[in-house]
Amino acid sequence: MVERLNDGSCIRLRLECLNQAWSYDFVMDMTHDGRPFRMPNIIDEFTQENLTIKAKRNLRSEDIPECLAGLFCTKGIPKYTGSDNGSEVGDKSDIPSAK
Repeated sequence: MVERLNDGSCIRLRLECLNQAWSYDFVMDMTHDGRPFRMPNIIDEFTQENLTIKAKRNLRSEDIPECLAGLFCTKGIPKYTGSDNGSEVGDKSDIPSAK
């Protein structure tokens, strides 16, 4: 988790509890017959617990808000959510906002 300062620099904050920060990213792999599939992983950064992983052949960045919304209902809402902002994440405007 990073806090940006007014001068453009940033400092890394120490995580103190679960549900403080979640990160998400896609992992890609292939089946034994060479067909690709993708899995979004959502991780609690404090506990390093993998909160969800869902394998699908045609998974898109639009599926992330659905995964997060389900977790918000079962695990609570984290203070921060984030990703590596890779091209597979796409437009983050549909991502449910954290507290």
